[in-house]
Amino acid sequence: MDNNQQQLLAGLQALQLTADDAQIQKLLDFIKLIAKWNKTYNLTAIRQVDEMVSLHLLDSLSTMPHIVGDRIVDIGTGAGLPGIPLAICLPDRHFTLLDSNAKKTRFVQQAVLELKLNNVSIRHQRVEDLIPEQPFTTVITRAFTNLPDIITLTAHLLAADGILLAMKGQTPEAELAQINAQASIVPITLPGIAAQRCLVKIASPEAR
Repeated sequence: MDNNQQQLLAGLQALQLTADDAQIQKLLDFIKLIAKWNKTYNLTAIRQVDEMVSLHLLDSLSTMPHIVGDRIVDIGTGAGLPGIPLAICLPDRHFTLLDSNAKKTRFVQQAVLELKLNNVSIRHQRVEDLIPEQPFTTVITRAFTNLPDIITLTAHLLAADGILLAMKGQTPEAELAQINAQASIVPITLPGIAAQRCLVKIASPEAR
């Protein structure tokens, strides 16, 4: 067992999450793909694979207990985060990964093919142009934009009983003060990472 695998397994245990051997291997293969493509595509500022285990894989998977329903859209997915790690560990749910950057969606498409993920669709477009056949039960964002804009831009995507999940660093007090929606804040502690993390949960307006 290599160091990255040990780090991932210890992190999952600390987060009280489980993944089988095949999922562990796909997660590790995914960050190896990011590291490989990063040399020419500049997908992420994080260059070291061991840092990717914490800051990409575990950060993404920390949201898993809060995912609602079986239709999830990852807005501004970038290098496929958090969508691909979540899709690997939640194979019975369908994930739509959206980004307006063609370079990044090309990488995500290649990663989905190489990892043989049958529960992922990729959309290269802006969020306001996405018109889904059915609304999504979970809308999730990571380092996308501020909360008021997230709520406005994704309102047409969310099912009546759905939930919006915004991954943030420290609690965004100023952004929270600008929204009318009732939000709950879930503190996230990542193993080996001192920086603050939180998840902002906002129910669909129709569910309130």
